[in-house]
Amino acid sequence: MDISVLFLHCHVHGGFSSLEQAALFKGPFPPFPFTSVLTGFETSNRYEIKNTLGQIVYCAAEDTDCCTRNCCGPARPFTLRIIDNLGHEVITLQRPLRCSSCCFPCCLQELEVQAPPGTPVGYVVQNWHPCLPKFTIQDEKRMDVLKIIGPCVICSCCEDINFEVKSVDESSTVGRISKQWTGFLKEAFTDADNFGISFPMDLDVKMKAVMIGACFLIDFMFFEHAGDKQQRVGVWQ
Repeated sequence: MDISVLFLHCHVHGGFSSLEQAALFKGPFPPFPFTSVLTGFETSNRYEIKNTLGQIVYCAAEDTDCCTRNCCGPARPFTLRIIDNLGHEVITLQRPLRCSSCCFPCCLQELEVQAPPGTPVGYVVQNWHPCLPKFTIQDEKRMDVLKIIGPCVICSCCEDINFEVKSVDESSTVGRISKQWTGFLKEAFTDADNFGISFPMDLDVKMKAVMIGACFLIDFMFFEHAGDKQQRVGVWQ
């Protein structure tokens, strides 16, 4: 994208308590400078994560090199570091280079969530489906905890795009990840996106971190514009 600063406002309903934040804490990490530079190259993404009151609780920054961003585009592998307001890295997201083709169902998208950094607490795993974006939320032992199912056509026009969070058997909806409609001007002329995340209040804090990771993976897969600026509209590229 053309702007080096991208603010993704994740309004987390049923967010982290102070004790949960302490449980995710690890070691000092320097704050990221938020500067805006216009370039002709794909630049690393920056994010804000806010609670329901609009308060910034975390900031996040993509850690990739220029060659990876410009050669691999939205399919690029990345490490994304989430830091608190004191500059401490509390969550690390790692996405390996995987396939985005329906012809290779054994090598689909995956994201590992570490909290604190270096300690895996869960995974977001893409499931093969001919039409729908489908993902499984797994715990650190690779046991299925939740499912995420998106719409067949991913097109935002005057309304939100919802990815439903469901129970493992997909019989009930327990939450939602929404790409929020922000108006014609912002959608047409900026690369900034707003997302909302909702999940059960009693969901384990580790799974809340994995849900945030799922939001980032969905953003990269479906709403990160490629070099031709065309947004992906279906589950397969």
